[in-house]
Amino acid sequence: MTRTGSWRAWVLAARPRTLSAAIAPVIVGTALAYRDGAAHPLAALAALFAAVCIQIGTNLANDVYDFKKGADTQRVGPTRVTTAGLLSPQAVERGMWTVFGLAALAGLYLAWLGGWPIIAIGVASIAAGIAYTGGPFPLGYNGLGDLFVFIFFGLVAVVGTYYVQTLAVTPAVWWAAVPIGALTTNIIVVNNIRDADTDRLVGKRTLAVLLGRQGARAEYLLLLAAAYAVPLGLWLLGGWRVWTLLPWLSLPLAWQTTRLVLTILGPGLNRALGGSAQLLAVYGALFAVGILL
Repeated sequence: MTRTGSWRAWVLAARPRTLSAAIAPVIVGTALAYRDGAAHPLAALAALFAAVCIQIGTNLANDVYDFKKGADTQRVGPTRVTTAGLLSPQAVERGMWTVFGLAALAGLYLAWLGGWPIIAIGVASIAAGIAYTGGPFPLGYNGLGDLFVFIFFGLVAVVGTYYVQTLAVTPAVWWAAVPIGALTTNIIVVNNIRDADTDRLVGKRTLAVLLGRQGARAEYLLLLAAAYAVPLGLWLLGGWRVWTLLPWLSLPLAWQTTRLVLTILGPGLNRALGGSAQLLAVYGALFAVGILL
């Protein structure tokens, strides 16, 4: 049993199962830099640290601001520490600013390497992490959460990791970022399908609320198709070697998770949520290995 204010409560608040969304883009971006002969291990580690801190900070912001908006009163998903009374809103907010501050410290080193583009990326990422559920126009409450995740945890994270090591960006890097953004977004899609009924009651207009569950399921399938089409396109049209297709080895896991998304409602979708996060981790690792080979 998790005690109020305990370290277990903080681990629960950090949502470690979601951290593949921070780790996968850094691994892929670093693999691309290594392939191009410009890998910078210390920069990669700093980027990883900053990405994990931003992910945790976003999770804490999501926890406390959903609580303040009354969006977590009928939880279907995993426990939210603020709503459950395991941590006070003030403590969670302080924790949020602390981890965002740690991300900014790592960002100082990255900015020294990469200049103003890295500063812009860091400031925008932290601001978006807060604005996902906080502020006067929370992105997650106005149908923009999926787009935010795709841009910042996919495109920006992969391309930024590559840029800080190479000080350049190529079209291939943008394409390689698409699958990571798509699979990361699918974690949010599952979350929103599960919570559609309770979100509708509190005025949280996610895409699952705006499009309906069938529309959100179609979004999940479209993003999944994009994730597996990109390596094929890079092999057939981009001149990459056949190792680029290694992510296709994760298709059985994708199929298992997709079946859950298409057939289950309510708390059962927590399994699909975990499966989508696991798929991102496996796909990202296989993609990175394929890029290196």
